[in-house]
Amino acid sequence: MDGGGSTDMTLAFELEALKRLARPAEVFSDARTWSEYVGVVSEEPTYVVTNFTRKQRIRQDFFSGPRGREESLENVKAQFDTDRHVFVGVDDEDAALAESVEWEYLPVERAAEAAEWEVGDAEPDADAGDDEGRDDWP
Repeated sequence: MDGGGSTDMTLAFELEALKRLARPAEVFSDARTWSEYVGVVSEEPTYVVTNFTRKQRIRQDFFSGPRGREESLENVKAQFDTDRHVFVGVDDEDAALAESVEWEYLPVERAAEAAEWEVGDAEPDADAGDDEGRDDWP
């Protein structure tokens, strides 16, 4: 997704957007080549985000933790002083959130197309059927 612009950027993925991508770890690695900071925000409990990122072997620069998405994005913007703050999400609610906290919004499909990332299943919980990777599977 090298648009020729500044690499002085903070990039935040909504967890559901990240789950829609076929290879989230590769997406993070690629994003690090043109972003200063990359992380995940979600309304999900911290352990859900942590479990997903651990299983995918993703190292985040930030995550929402126990805060909601709005507070998280505000805190990230205050903490990481970059030229751009871009939020990759999945729907109109994500777009409205980005606008309310003065982040640029990018739908995951557009981000994937621009960066040449492969989109996986568009199911809300794309890894739910991955029995091999589940800790609780017998």
